[in-house]
Amino acid sequence: MTNPETPHAQYTAGTKETLHASLDRMRDAVLWKLEGLDDSELRRPLTPSGTSLLGLVKHLGSVEYGWFVSAFGGEVEPLWFDPYSDEDMRADQGETTQQIIDFYGRARAAADRTIRERSLDDLGRPDWRGEAVSLRWVLVHMIEETARHAGHMDIVRELIDGAMGDRRPGS
Repeated sequence: MTNPETPHAQYTAGTKETLHASLDRMRDAVLWKLEGLDDSELRRPLTPSGTSLLGLVKHLGSVEYGWFVSAFGGEVEPLWFDPYSDEDMRADQGETTQQIIDFYGRARAAADRTIRERSLDDLGRPDWRGEAVSLRWVLVHMIEETARHAGHMDIVRELIDGAMGDRRPGS
């Protein structure tokens, strides 16, 4: 989660810190969308494509591992699903809600290690893509990806119980 002692540090920080803080804000919004819902609500598909809150969290964990960890030579934990199919978008392979939330937390922590240990100009090579990408590009891409799915989650959450927004009420 974003450091509560410096919630606005990204306003004056360097480029890397600003990008990381922006990603953290979107990650926190993703987790907030899960709060207060039961397991069936978290798994409820509310679009024709089957989008659910928990499925989106699982997908985001998968892509954090792929872009930040695997692409930069880090070790990704063994996955119980195929990240190159729609299995990473569905929460129906027998996993528990806590398993998916914990997976996202571990992926986020592993990604944070890469962000801390590398410079923005360091290059990674995603095995599914073939061309090199800078950590700077990956940070921007993952802010986009996480914000996009946080927006999906905002709509799904509103359909479930009317809760809206990118942060907890009163924060």
